[in-house]
Amino acid sequence: MQRTLRNLAVALVAGTFAVAAGAQDKAEKASKKTAAAPASSAAGKVVVNGVTIPQSRIDAMNRELSAQGQPDTEERKLAVKEELVNREVLAQAAARRGLDKNPDIAAQMDMAKQAVLVRALFEEEVKKNPITEAQLEQQYEVFKGSMGANEYKVRHILVDKEDDAKAIIAELNKGGDFAKLAKEKSKDPGSKDNGGDLDWGPSARYVKPFADAVTGMQKGQTTPVPVKTDFGYHVIRLDDVRPLQVPPFAELKEQFRQRAQQQQIQKLVAELRSKAKIEDR
Repeated sequence: MQRTLRNLAVALVAGTFAVAAGAQDKAEKASKKTAAAPASSAAGKVVVNGVTIPQSRIDAMNRELSAQGQPDTEERKLAVKEELVNREVLAQAAARRGLDKNPDIAAQMDMAKQAVLVRALFEEEVKKNPITEAQLEQQYEVFKGSMGANEYKVRHILVDKEDDAKAIIAELNKGGDFAKLAKEKSKDPGSKDNGGDLDWGPSARYVKPFADAVTGMQKGQTTPVPVKTDFGYHVIRLDDVRPLQVPPFAELKEQFRQRAQQQQIQKLVAELRSKAKIEDR
C-alpha cells in the first residue's frame, strides 16, 4: 500500500532513505571509532554541535528501512545514526553558508514538506476508508465479464486512406502475402515489422470498431472492407481463436486494490478542489 501511495503523491522528499546498503560495513567501521565520536553507540541521544538529532527522525528512517524489507538489527540502527550524523553535519554546513536562505532552495524545501503532508493525507484517507474484500471481488467480476469468452490472435495493416486499404484487400484477394504487405505498407510501428501481428488478446483490448470486426470474423478470415477507427483504416486478419483464461481473483486482487485506492484518492482531490476557492491573479 505504501508504495502505491508514494506514487500518488505529487512528489516525494528528495533523497529517500537508502541507508541499508552497506549497513554492516558502516557499523563495523563505526565500532572502531574513538569515544569522541557522538554516534559510536546505537543507544542514547546523538548530539551534533549542540543540536540533538530527534529520536523521531531515527525512528522514521528505521521504519522506512523495515518497510523495504531490511532486517532490524543493532548494526542497522548504528548505521542509521551514522547516516543521520552525516546529514546533520552537512545540513549545518549548508545553513552556515546561507543556502537555506536561497529562494530556489527554500522553494524546494517547501515542496518537500508539502509532499510529506500530501503523502500523509493519502495514507490517512486510505486507512480511514479501507477497500473491502467484497469491493475487490465485485470489481473483479465486472472486469471478468468485460473480457468476453474468447481471446483472438490478430494481424492488421494500418493506413491513412480508405482507398489504400481497399487496394491492400484487393491484393490479398489475389493471393498477396499479408505479412509482407504489413511490413511494406502499415504505419503501425508496433506491429508492422512482425507482419502486423498483434499477438493474443481479448477483444476488450481494441477500440470498438476494431473489436466488433474481430468478434464477427471467422478463423482465417480477412475483413472484406476497411475498418475505420481514430487511428486510420485497418485491414484485419483473424489468425486464431481460443477460450479466454482470466487470471484468478487472488492473482489480480492487489492490482484491483491499487486501482481502487487511486480512484479513492482522485475522488478526494476532486472533492477538495470543488470546495476550494481557486483564483488566478
